[in-house]
Amino acid sequence: MQSVTLEVIESARLYGETHILWLPLPEAFATAQPGQFVMAYCGEGYDPLLGRALSFHRTRQGASGLEFALLFDVVGRGTDWLARRERGDELRLVGPLGRGFEPRPNVQRMLLVGGGIGVAPLVGLADRLVEEGREVTLVLGARSEAGIFPASQLPPAVELIVATEDGSAGERGRVTAPFQRLLPWCDQAFACGPNAMFEALHGVVRTSQTAKPVQALLEGVMACGMGICYSCAVFPRRGGVKLVCHDGPMFDLRDLYA
Repeated sequence: MQSVTLEVIESARLYGETHILWLPLPEAFATAQPGQFVMAYCGEGYDPLLGRALSFHRTRQGASGLEFALLFDVVGRGTDWLARRERGDELRLVGPLGRGFEPRPNVQRMLLVGGGIGVAPLVGLADRLVEEGREVTLVLGARSEAGIFPASQLPPAVELIVATEDGSAGERGRVTAPFQRLLPWCDQAFACGPNAMFEALHGVVRTSQTAKPVQALLEGVMACGMGICYSCAVFPRRGGVKLVCHDGPMFDLRDLYA
């Protein structure tokens, strides 16, 4: 974990209210895994005081070396400030933080499920799995088409299934239905989205009585991102307390919902 200050390479609204920032990949972040995150410090001086937890989105080869992206929705002062960064502006980040996804070796069929901005870490995971020659199906859900990550930005080998609550894109409904259909097909599943989505997915897993692992990347409100402040504490139904930033953000779905 290190603190780095980087210059923005590219900044754009990618779709809806979702923005992307491209930055040079420093040596300190070279080992970051899909599902890990950084704390991004926004604003001038100490306002806002606290950082914003953002997942590593994906990497690419740039003109001067490897670059990485942060993908986020504009929802408040911090993310609005981030969205207004321009090429050459500086941004301080601390990372890599947390525990990322852990794909099992020697399995082939991978199911990825994202709700809303939960797509952010799943794209980088899909990139890596495709590079490894695995089969990848990505299920994305949102309220409407405006919240769906563009299919044109995904690797061609990824099968994309879309569900929107208003039926404006893909099938009408939530990601639960395609997840239920595809769970028997996959060898391992990964998910990122709101807690209500995780509870619904766990209900499918419990009903199916499958032993297949489903790794969930929790979204937590974090003040420090390092396990000090306990603002991101979660309470698994089996008992105890876990910190999203330190023990996660990746948890097995069964460890959260007994």
